[in-house]
Amino acid sequence: MPPRKPASAPRAKRTPRTPPPGHREELGRFVIPGVPGTRRVRVHVPAGGTVKLQRPLLILLDGQNAFDDAGSFAGGWHAHLAVDKQNARRKVVAPVVMAIDHGNGHRIDELGPWPLAGMGGGATDGLLELISHTLLPIVHQRWRLMPGPAGHVIGGSSLGGLAALYAHFRRPEVFGGALCMSPSFWLAGGRIFDFVAAQTTPYQSRVYIDCGAREAGGRMLPMAREMAMQLARRGWRSDGDGALRLMWRPDSRGGHSEKHWRRRLPKALKFFFG
Repeated sequence: MPPRKPASAPRAKRTPRTPPPGHREELGRFVIPGVPGTRRVRVHVPAGGTVKLQRPLLILLDGQNAFDDAGSFAGGWHAHLAVDKQNARRKVVAPVVMAIDHGNGHRIDELGPWPLAGMGGGATDGLLELISHTLLPIVHQRWRLMPGPAGHVIGGSSLGGLAALYAHFRRPEVFGGALCMSPSFWLAGGRIFDFVAAQTTPYQSRVYIDCGAREAGGRMLPMAREMAMQLARRGWRSDGDGALRLMWRPDSRGGHSEKHWRRRLPKALKFFFG
């Protein structure tokens, strides 16, 4: 009687593949023309593909909140985790993320496009000068990025969301998209509405606007909706593959905090880069 073959060991269960994490680099500290102090700038690069692929660039304002909870007043966006998860999807080129810290007490100066009586403001053009003439040349030299406005999306929340939309219409040849979460469109008496209406329609544009129904007692959502409707009347579409794309995303349970922006970020990333 031939010897019995030993029983084979039970096959180990396959564990789900975890996408390799990207890495973060300190770009340095930089000065915004006309605003005191320096701003820390950090860059998160998704794992793999940076040599062969041209990645888009997502520029996030209020950079203290972009990544981890440490350093943020109410927790971070965890943008690095969202981008790395997107990077694991097939046929998706996830963006490099550049986060620019705000200037604390000077935040309203750099993110408020117009001077405000007794409050500061009016230095956003200096911030855009720093990004356009200093930071973009540095990151394009160090990483393989998509050139031109099609490869540059600028985003932020609250004042950062306002500044992002302003940047897109002020410099459409640099910023081809604006990610505006809970934007402070009320600032300076809602001047952003007249400003956007007076600008030439960009050749290429992607605009994401969201707002929670619980923000400022419900007063912010109607202004965000009105901006989305203003763009829609000018030709921005929520479907199709046209040059002018729009996502308006009201959030019935959303409040004005990083927790809600962190929750909404993956869908915003999919709109721009998916």
